[in-house]
Formats: sequence, structure tokens, C-alpha cells
Amino acid sequence: MSITERIVRAPADRVFGVLSDGWTYSDWVVGTAHIRDVDEGWPRAGTRLHHNAGPWPTTVKDRSESLECEPGRMLRLKVHLWPLGAGEVRFTLDELDPGATRVTMQEQFTDGPMVGVRNKVGDVFLHYRNAEVLRRLADLAERRQR
Repeated sequence: MSITERIVRAPADRVFGVLSDGWTYSDWVVGTAHIRDVDEGWPRAGTRLHHNAGPWPTTVKDRSESLECEPGRMLRLKVHLWPLGAGEVRFTLDELDPGATRVTMQEQFTDGPMVGVRNKVGDVFLHYRNAEVLRRLADLAERRQR
């Protein structure tokens, strides 16, 4: 499992505001090219984001599903990466003070061919990708209107 952390200079509710705005995912999730639709009620458990992944013209229509949601605190997703497989991602928010939140992102492959790289090499790849994901998430949360 890859575990990546970042301190975001914003309160937890503002960080969660970005996580709960499904239309922004292509702005901060590395590899997501376009959001096609967001289910009403996102990110309530069972709702989905419908997105394209990968560079044009080889984009793949895919989806991500909310598995568990604690507003302002945690979001767990099932991310589909077909034909590569699927994985789970968990974002945990720990407010350190009113202006700073530790965001912890845990990710691992759960289905398909990528399960075969569920090892230290795969974790290192995910860590570098997820460091960029959290950098982009922080940019949005830190600049979002209060």
C-alpha cells in the first residue's frame, strides 16, 4: 500500500470541499482527463464519478465510486483503471489547527493485472504520482474562497 501525506494550509472543511466537488477531479487527480458526469449526492457512499482517463486520443471511459464518506474527515473510493484493473484510495483529513490539515492518501491495487505490482516498486510509483495529486489538491484548497 502506498501512503502519502501532505500538510495543506487550509481548514479540513475546505479541503473536503474540494474532495466533495466531483467536477474538480480532473484538475487534481493525475491521469483523469475529463469528468463526464457526477452522480447526485456525491460523495455519499454508492455515488459515482464518470470520467475519462489517459491522454487523448487513447482515453478510456471509466468511473470511480464512493465506498465510504465521513464529511470533513474521510473519503474512501473504488477507482477503476480498466484495462489495468482497479484499486482503493482513502483520503483522511486531520485538522492540525484552524488553518492547516494533514491529508493522508492511501492507495493500493485490488483487482486486475496491476495487483501483480502490489509491491515496493508499485508503491514507489504510486507515492510519486500521489505526491503530485496532493500538491494539486492543496493548490485548489488553499486558493478556494472561504
